[in-house]
Amino acid sequence: MLKQKTLKGSFSLFGKGLHTGLSLTVTFNPASENTGYKIQRIDLEGQPIIDAVAEKVVDTQRGTVLASDDVRVSTVEHGLAALYALGIDNCLIQVNGPEFPILDGSSAMYVEKILQVGVVDQNAPKDYYIIRHKIEVKDDKSGSCITILPDDDFSITAMCSFESKFINSQFATLDNINKFAEEIAPARTFVFVRDIEPLLKANLIKGGDMDNAIVIYEKQTTQERLDQLADLLKVPHMDATHMGYIQPKPLVWDNECTRHKLLDIIGDMALIGKPIKGRIIATRPGHTINNKFARLMRREIRKHEIQAPIYDPNEAPVMDNIRIRELLPHRYPMQLVDKVIALGPTSIVGVKNVTSNEPFFTGHFPQEPVMPGVLMIEAMAQCGGLLVLNTVDEPERWSTYFMKIDDVKFRLKVVPGDTLLFRVELLQPLRHGISSMKGYMFVGDHVVAEATFTAQIVKNK
Repeated sequence: MLKQKTLKGSFSLFGKGLHTGLSLTVTFNPASENTGYKIQRIDLEGQPIIDAVAEKVVDTQRGTVLASDDVRVSTVEHGLAALYALGIDNCLIQVNGPEFPILDGSSAMYVEKILQVGVVDQNAPKDYYIIRHKIEVKDDKSGSCITILPDDDFSITAMCSFESKFINSQFATLDNINKFAEEIAPARTFVFVRDIEPLLKANLIKGGDMDNAIVIYEKQTTQERLDQLADLLKVPHMDATHMGYIQPKPLVWDNECTRHKLLDIIGDMALIGKPIKGRIIATRPGHTINNKFARLMRREIRKHEIQAPIYDPNEAPVMDNIRIRELLPHRYPMQLVDKVIALGPTSIVGVKNVTSNEPFFTGHFPQEPVMPGVLMIEAMAQCGGLLVLNTVDEPERWSTYFMKIDDVKFRLKVVPGDTLLFRVELLQPLRHGISSMKGYMFVGDHVVAEATFTAQIVKNK
């Protein structure tokens, strides 16, 4: 089972803010399990903290802006993309101003520092959200669309279309998140010269220059007007007849602009709050559609807070019925686990097929067969017993007994034809023959029952 991760130590980066032009310092710190990403404004009274989640986004005009009450912080996406892509689940980010420094306009420096300081495993399991069906968000006005489909891992493709002869249509793909550092992180943000003046009038990009962005000059203007823009940006004058990319550092890739769009998607996805397993296809992405997608995903996760295990009936079981009978003393009509399909050091997934021939349906109830709640709990406990007994020598010489059952919830009926999936996890290691476990029972994608129980294993005489 993969564990949550945080930084081994802290690191800081220094630079100017893209929009404010202020000299800024951002510091990334380790954080405890289940913290997620939090951003702290250490320059303000009380040093307020903003949860880095999609609902806190208040502006997406030229970057992602988070706010809580009157406290704001912007241009967070490049740093968050580095955290998310490098598998870091928990981090406290401190910044001494209203935005992260723009650095070179990419995630490369964040990645470099993370790799230098290192990453450490924590005790809590990493909680992936696994995409089970197509989820899509569209903006008909802009033509933007983000679709996520089921996949075994995380991957993403971005397709962009610009009103420019230099970057008319491009696509970029990241098939393996482990390649983010080399294939996506160095991709810089970009701007068209035609957009610079409106941005300056909007009191933005005060810190913009040729070192932190790809600058595209593709609609000719007068030399006088271009000189005025150069003076505003405090950069050397340029020849107004020379079209194309005008920043001193050449493109890293021909599709660097679209790779940066892909980077932005990952940074905005970090605001979902969980790592995702699925394939994203993004058409004409931008921060606005990215945030709509992240908010939709958070609503989807809340609806399926506890996800059912993936069950492929074609795969061979980890334990079949014969092995289960060797470990458990239960026999007809009380053997309530048919097979085990996953088994780890602290968790187990079992299966029971409920048929109309179950003996308890004779009296519960003749005209409306419903599986008794006590047997649902018993089935989860038997699955937990298999988990515990699998760790001892001569398991057939041990029996498992209930000591306590807590927090029982029955959410849906179980009826003939249902296939039950049990997921049971140890809450703490086995000590003195006593174990505490949390069990969930699913039919399809739905939780039908859950309980916390304590059991004791006793050696048979």
